[in-house]
Amino acid sequence: MSIEIKVPVLPESVADASIATWHVQPGESVSRDQNLVDIETDKVVLEVVAPEDGVISEIIHAEGDTVLAEQVIALFKAGASPGAEVTKEEAQAKSDASVAVAEQGEGNDALSPSVRRLIAEHNLDAAQIKGTGVGGRISKEDVEAFLKSKPATAPAAAESAPAVELTGRTDKRVPMTRLRKRIAERLLDAKNSTAMLTTFNEVNMKPIMELRKQYQEIFEKRHGIRLGFMSFYVKAVVEALKRYPQVNASLDGDDMVYHSYFDISIAVSTPRGLVTPVLRDADKLSVAEIEKGIKELAIKGRDGKLTVEELTGGNFTITNGGVFGSLMSTPIINPPQSAILGMHAIKDRPMAVNGQVEILPMMYLALSYDHRVIDGKESVGFLVTIKELLEDPTRLLLDI
Repeated sequence: MSIEIKVPVLPESVADASIATWHVQPGESVSRDQNLVDIETDKVVLEVVAPEDGVISEIIHAEGDTVLAEQVIALFKAGASPGAEVTKEEAQAKSDASVAVAEQGEGNDALSPSVRRLIAEHNLDAAQIKGTGVGGRISKEDVEAFLKSKPATAPAAAESAPAVELTGRTDKRVPMTRLRKRIAERLLDAKNSTAMLTTFNEVNMKPIMELRKQYQEIFEKRHGIRLGFMSFYVKAVVEALKRYPQVNASLDGDDMVYHSYFDISIAVSTPRGLVTPVLRDADKLSVAEIEKGIKELAIKGRDGKLTVEELTGGNFTITNGGVFGSLMSTPIINPPQSAILGMHAIKDRPMAVNGQVEILPMMYLALSYDHRVIDGKESVGFLVTIKELLEDPTRLLLDI
């Protein structure tokens, strides 16, 4: 029985998608629920799995093709085996046809767009990579396996923005992913459509660092997760949003929309780019629940498993460039939100305390806000509230 493999239903805000990676080729047998193909939207990567045990008989749309919701992209024979339904010659012919389709518009390069991009990003030589696909074709999995077999030459954090090393006067052209294109569009839109200003302050992180040092071990034993800084940031932001509801508002045409809930977007760096999954109802979460929620979102982001729902909404964004060493920045608002808080690297600096110079672990705070929604007084008061709460974290527990 032949079954049509279709593109999943796309969210209303997503017009189309691209075929990112085929994990199987015509003639290959697959098991029920095995991932057949990754489909990339400008928000998430969707997996399409096998409906039953069987064989992919034909790939209609190759990697790099633009497709629409519920469009047929392949044909599947349920219950078939490679020898029973598709002969070796037929499988090879279909595979060659699939490669030929992929080559159209790509300068006769037999590598798929996703494979070419991965090879270019890591400055690899395709000739050194052994292809396991039909006819020796190199797949995305082959490149990833080759990378794992190489000795690590850079910190894992660098994976979020892999460097493209060039020698001599040469250029490398790497196609932008749909996510990167969407990020570019949103950043440009935020710059052009908001009256964005940034206000700064600094916070003494010594009280929180001492608190973490004192309770880290018992916290981890009790809750099964380490006590980080982000839970304190989220707690402080939620309390500040309660005191300054304008910062928790957004513009909708000529209306100001005030939100009574506290969904906090957390900027997460992934191999595909920066995404902002949402921590729902953060005001109702404990410190441990916040830490677990952020860790779960970060892992999903790294593995490309975030859903559209997890990336949709959010009233306010927290971004922490300090993990990459940023000392100060002016973060860009994530529309339709009205503000974003930037956290930065914690550095020991000489500070005046009661007429004496002390070396303290200090961190700069940056609040970018839409001046159409938030006045300067509210923005400064909001940031000062966060500073005061972080410098005296007991107030977060006592709600004062």
